[in-house]
Amino acid sequence: MARGTETAVRAYLAEHRDELVSHLAEWVGVPSVAGLPEHEMDLLRSAHWLAGLLRATGFPTVEVWKADGAPAVYAEWCAAPGAPTVLIYSHHDVRAVKDEQWEETTPFQAVVRDGYVYGRGSSDAKGQVLAHVWALRAHLAATGAGAPVVNIRLLVEGEEETGSARLATLLEDNRERLGADLIVFSDTLLWHAEHPAVCTSMRGMVLAQLRVYGPLRDMHSGVVSGPAPNPVLELSRLLASLHDDKGRITLPGFYDDVVEPGERRRAELAALPFTDQDWLERSDTRSIGGEAGYTVLERLWLRPAVEVISVLAGNPVGPSMGAVPAVAEATLSIRIVPDQDPAVVARQLRVWIAGIISDRVGHELIVSAETGQKPYATPPDHPAVAALAEAMEKAWQVPAGRMGNAGGGPAELLARMVGAPVLFFGTGLPEDRWHDSDERASIDVLLAGAATLAALWPRLAAGN
Repeated sequence: MARGTETAVRAYLAEHRDELVSHLAEWVGVPSVAGLPEHEMDLLRSAHWLAGLLRATGFPTVEVWKADGAPAVYAEWCAAPGAPTVLIYSHHDVRAVKDEQWEETTPFQAVVRDGYVYGRGSSDAKGQVLAHVWALRAHLAATGAGAPVVNIRLLVEGEEETGSARLATLLEDNRERLGADLIVFSDTLLWHAEHPAVCTSMRGMVLAQLRVYGPLRDMHSGVVSGPAPNPVLELSRLLASLHDDKGRITLPGFYDDVVEPGERRRAELAALPFTDQDWLERSDTRSIGGEAGYTVLERLWLRPAVEVISVLAGNPVGPSMGAVPAVAEATLSIRIVPDQDPAVVARQLRVWIAGIISDRVGHELIVSAETGQKPYATPPDHPAVAALAEAMEKAWQVPAGRMGNAGGGPAELLARMVGAPVLFFGTGLPEDRWHDSDERASIDVLLAGAATLAALWPRLAAGN
């Protein structure tokens, strides 16, 4: 892209800043919560809202695929013969909220304050989708072209937050329409608002729910306390045994398939600006722990992890019943890295629990091995990585580093079923409070993200 065109892109985005913010605020107002039947119609409204904006942007083909209560939006603009075809992936569904915990605004009534748009979905991932929309608008306005210089296909699903259960079917049923040379995956984070970095890897994920059964029903503690099996104590013992004193996961054979980070990758992460204080302030995590022998960024992006994300037992709300509970349960989130496989990790978890749990209790383990997400790494020397780094540097006016994604997503599934490499680009930040109260998106980062994408398309076309 010529320097004059890049200047025109930035000018266009600055001129239309308020309109982008207005779009995001309006879309945030549609409570497209995944996984709750009462919000199924809101998910459909959200899909149609996006479909309307894409038509207004110029996409000649826009469709809403209803997908059994998890509507996805598909669009294509393929008017560049001989140019690469790019499939953009993201999602429009959002996490459930606890309204009473939001302080900046109510979850689905967006407000603009101090350079941020607050509201559920503002960063994860409606803002990321709108960065693509406004990138295309800026690209067309700056070049005067009637269509993008690359062929664009876009798939924005409606159930990413609940595990993308229908995505494989959508991809299989629409293989011919979703063919692409490159996938741009936009449901991820940037390392820092002032220090852009190209994300080149994403951890996979396995979810597991463990229930431990004690008495056959809740029993008065004064009647049975002492000899009765307490499922809370047994569950607590199991959870405390997940890690050793070095922060390593204790499942048998867990590290057998874990690839040790290469020197090149470790050097890339070490080059990112990082201090413990900055990380603690931006992540709100209070302290730093994890696997010994690795830096914080290596633990985040290159090493596996197990987290307990919920625990339930007894009667946590209201006056105590004074009873030994019959059941205690916990949900585990296991983040995996190359070359780990969700099915193998599920077996390791089952073997570990069977070997360590007391014979005085019963238990049930439900593992999402079949719907677990495999890790993915972009080929490090793929030309699109360099193209994206150059586009980011033009937009931010500083060198772009390399980073990873600590979360999970269907990147490996997309790569395998579409048959194309995945390039990650998102506009979220660690401090955007994904899945928490007062979620927010930085307006300046959204604009820089749109400028990046507007600079990326010509570079991909030139490299064809």
